[in-house]
Amino acid sequence: MSAVSLLSSGLDSVAALVFTKEWMDVRLALTFDYGQRSACREIEFSKNICDRYGIEHEVIKLDWLGKITKTSLVNRDVEVPKLSLEDISDYAAPEITQESAKNVWVPNRNGVMINIAGSFAETLGCEYVIVGFNEEEAQTFPDNTFEFIQAMDRSLSFSTKNKVKLLAPLIEFDKTSIVLEALKTDAPLEWSWSCYHGGDVPCGVCESCVRRARAFKEIGKKDPLLVRLGVKR
Repeated sequence: MSAVSLLSSGLDSVAALVFTKEWMDVRLALTFDYGQRSACREIEFSKNICDRYGIEHEVIKLDWLGKITKTSLVNRDVEVPKLSLEDISDYAAPEITQESAKNVWVPNRNGVMINIAGSFAETLGCEYVIVGFNEEEAQTFPDNTFEFIQAMDRSLSFSTKNKVKLLAPLIEFDKTSIVLEALKTDAPLEWSWSCYHGGDVPCGVCESCVRRARAFKEIGKKDPLLVRLGVKR
C-alpha cells in the first residue's frame, strides 16, 4: 500500500506520517502555502522531516485561498487569540475555544487540500491520503471529525478512478496520546512546528501552542522543539 501525506509539520501531521510510514510506502508529502503566518516555518520544518525519511516533498501555493481568508491565521490586521491552560481545561466555557477556532478558520481548507492530495494520489497510484485529524481538535473543528472523513471518502470514491481514501491514524487520539505515541516511535518532534505564528520560537500562547504544552505537561516531558531552540518554559 502507498500514500500521499498532508504535512504541515505540526505535531499531528508529523506523528501521523511517522506512524504510517512504518507499514506503508509514503510516496510524497505535500505542504501548503496559503499565506498563513507560519508558512515559512512549516515549509522549512516539513522539508527537514522529508529529507530525514527520504520522502519526496512538494510545496503547493494557494495564493487565492489566502486572499479570501479574513481571519487571523492569514490576516495580519487581526490578532491571533491568546489562550491559557485554564482556557482549554474541561472546566472552561466552551465558547472560549469555539471563538478561538472561529478566529483561525480558513474557508474549506482541509477540503481543498485533501482534493489536491487526492489528485496526486491517483496519479501516483496511491490508495491513501494521510491526515493528522484527531479527537481533540474534532471538538472545535468540524473538518477534523470522523464524519468529515467519511464524507470525503465518499466524495473521493467518485472523483478518483482508484477510489482514494483518507487514512487518519490519530482520529481517536487526544494531544497527550499523540505525544506519547510519537515519542515511542522516535518521531522528530524537535522539527514539528505547531505555532500559528512564524517567529524564531513558538509564541506559547496561541491555542495550538497551549494544547501542545498541555500534552507535554501531562506526561511530564519537555518539548523537544523547545529544548532544541533553548526555550525555557
